[in-house]
Parts: sequence; C-alpha cells; structure tokens
Amino acid sequence: MPNIPRFHLAMPVDDLAAARRFYGETLGLEQGRSSDTWIDWNLHGHQFVTHLAPPKAERVSNPVDGHDVPVPHFGLVLTVDEFQVLADKLKAAGTKFVIEPYVRFKGEPGEQWTMFLLDPAGNALEFKAFADDAQVFAV
Repeated sequence: MPNIPRFHLAMPVDDLAAARRFYGETLGLEQGRSSDTWIDWNLHGHQFVTHLAPPKAERVSNPVDGHDVPVPHFGLVLTVDEFQVLADKLKAAGTKFVIEPYVRFKGEPGEQWTMFLLDPAGNALEFKAFADDAQVFAV
C-alpha cells in the first residue's frame, strides 16, 4: 500500500478513565499527550483523540448485508491475521459486539471480515480485513 497521509480524529467520551482502560488496555493503543479533558492515542500511526463531552442522544443505523450498521462509526482496515488476533483479544476481554466478527459480502466484490463494537461512551467502531487488498474499493 502506498504511503498515505495520517488522519486526525477526535471523538467524544463521557468518562476518560473508561476511555483509558478501553483504548489503552483492551485495544492496546499507545497513549500520547493528555489533559484532564482529552487523551491522544496512536491508532496505527493515526492521531485519535478522546475528548470529554456530554453523552450522545440518539443512535442511527443503516442495513448492510443483513445487519444494522451503526452510524457514525470509525475503525481500521487490518490484515486478516491482525483482524483475527484482535477479534480473539476482544472476545477474551468479554466485549459485547454490535455485530460479531464475520465475513461480509461473501463471494462478492468487497468480501471482507468485519466486526462492530461500542467503546464505553457508545462510539461505534468497525474493524475489517480483506484477504485481497485490491477489494477495498471494489465495485
């Protein structure tokens, strides 16, 4: 994959200690700078920041491949091996999935492993993996 620009994403959380446990301990992200209202995280080379903010009001979802996909959501495209390791780690941690790990669009363009979960503040995360990286933008 060519070198791509790193993204910066800031997400609201309602409990920084819970965010620190989830992103630092459960997901294993390296913590960067922080204050009493925010924490920087290294999300596979991207700058992800959790900001203390009031809880969200309403959840929205869209149907995709027979599942209700939460919107908005964010996450990473991993290798299949990285995906499986993370899925096993999350299961071992007792994570409640919004959508359990499975293969989406099986046998179709864009076939991928995917899983959805919520952080302690209710932010939706999707982690996915393609056996063939050329399928990321397949139509």
